[in-house]
Amino acid sequence: MAKDIQEQVLERLGSLIDDELGASFQELGLVGPVSSRLRRVSAQLYYVGGAPEIAERLQAEADAAVAELGSVSVELLPLDPSGQAQLRERLMTPMMLEARTTRTPVFSLPGSTARVIGVSSGKGGVGKSSVTANMAAELARRGRRVGILDADVYGFSIPKLLGLTSMPRVIDDLILPPKAFGVKVMSLGFFVEEDTPVIWRGPMLHKTIEQFLVDVLWGELDYLLVDMPPGTGDVALSLQQFLPRSEIFVVTTPQSAAVRVAQRSALAAKKLKLPVRGVIENMSAFVTPEGERYAIFGSGGGARLAGDLGVELLGEVPLTMALREGGDQGIPAVIGAASDLASESLRELVDRLESLGPVRRYRSDLKVQAK
Repeated sequence: MAKDIQEQVLERLGSLIDDELGASFQELGLVGPVSSRLRRVSAQLYYVGGAPEIAERLQAEADAAVAELGSVSVELLPLDPSGQAQLRERLMTPMMLEARTTRTPVFSLPGSTARVIGVSSGKGGVGKSSVTANMAAELARRGRRVGILDADVYGFSIPKLLGLTSMPRVIDDLILPPKAFGVKVMSLGFFVEEDTPVIWRGPMLHKTIEQFLVDVLWGELDYLLVDMPPGTGDVALSLQQFLPRSEIFVVTTPQSAAVRVAQRSALAAKKLKLPVRGVIENMSAFVTPEGERYAIFGSGGGARLAGDLGVELLGEVPLTMALREGGDQGIPAVIGAASDLASESLRELVDRLESLGPVRRYRSDLKVQAK
């Protein structure tokens, strides 16, 4: 028996996907009543408010979904506080409830399988954030569930590198991380103007990192990449407290000055009992569009640092025009310039990152008793 038009409208609107929530409007309970009068069908669709462009995009998707059904009008309505509270309860998993009750990041709970990758450097200007953004985009391209926590609260740049400009949406008191290129992102850059300096003491930074880890709907992730601030200050200490299962990967440029500072960052991580898994040498050479290579920052620094730390040199990423342009345009080079030499190096870097596997951790309190 053929479905009537109201059933078809309900079905089509219900199949729309909210990408940030990772579920259909039907599953989220956001499809409102559908009525018919004088051969005209009216439907209501609820959404979690946010930037105007979100509503515009959803309206366009809803209209397109029912376009071939004839005279159907879809009214998009922001979810009221009561509806938000109900949706929040629907989205909360037992692990999330535990995390919010104990104020413990879900990534630190025993049931979490996410690898937490801290991307660190001793000094600014070595391209740590660019490496983080491209690694995350490449992992997502491979089908991995990926998030980035932009913990560089004084020099946040991840939103710009991924072309994100909208404020995060909020469901009751739960923050939805914006998504770009399949990567969920949370950054202080969403909440302050780009040219506004952040002048905070340690306790404010600590509280912000806690909120970003506990009050954000990260969902189930395979990888959480943490873009760490330069140096060894308050934020690094907070991350060690909140994410004791983190693995640290150190980014440096080849020259000796950068290597010495990066080494201090790595040694600080080891003192905090965070395992340093590898070194990434960025800007290993400038490669012109014609393929000429210039070692403008010297050479060999990444290999020397890896040797001193007793870890693997995971990659040597050249500086190319495509890599720089991708950062300025908000399109990671691995996506927008896949054939570029820097993109090839970044893909090889991700290959090695995945082949390493998560760090093995041993509990001294568990011992095998011989019979």
